[in-house]
Amino acid sequence: MIENPFVGAWRLISCELRSVNGQISYPMGKDAQGYIIYSRDGYLSVAFMSSGRNPFASDDLRAGSAEEKVQAFDTYFSYCGRYEVRDEAVIHHVEVSLFPNWTGKSQERRYRFDQDQLILSAPPVLIDGIEQAAHLVWQKTAGRE
Repeated sequence: MIENPFVGAWRLISCELRSVNGQISYPMGKDAQGYIIYSRDGYLSVAFMSSGRNPFASDDLRAGSAEEKVQAFDTYFSYCGRYEVRDEAVIHHVEVSLFPNWTGKSQERRYRFDQDQLILSAPPVLIDGIEQAAHLVWQKTAGRE
């Protein structure tokens, strides 16, 4: 049986956006935190966020102010679903997403492995009114798989 190199948990090392004119930005900051997890049976889950996010004034999960909720949304991203590998791309079939427009859609990521790192690159999408491509570097964790 061929081992699937995606399987396991990967810790986020960097998350950058690259505009079509070559500008690089860090939407979650240079110290963003997160994980992507690929299972043997074809599921994935990804979540990442800015470091040092501000807590809500209340511990009630639904009682945040509009401003607190906007800040929370702008500093966090997650989705999950099934995945498949096709040639040089891994296709994420999104079933659940913080960004509702991705639910039920597929997201293609070009990939490459560099020792114990997984580099994922997305095609350009509109972010803040500018066509930008996400480039994420993930480090394989030493935990159990």
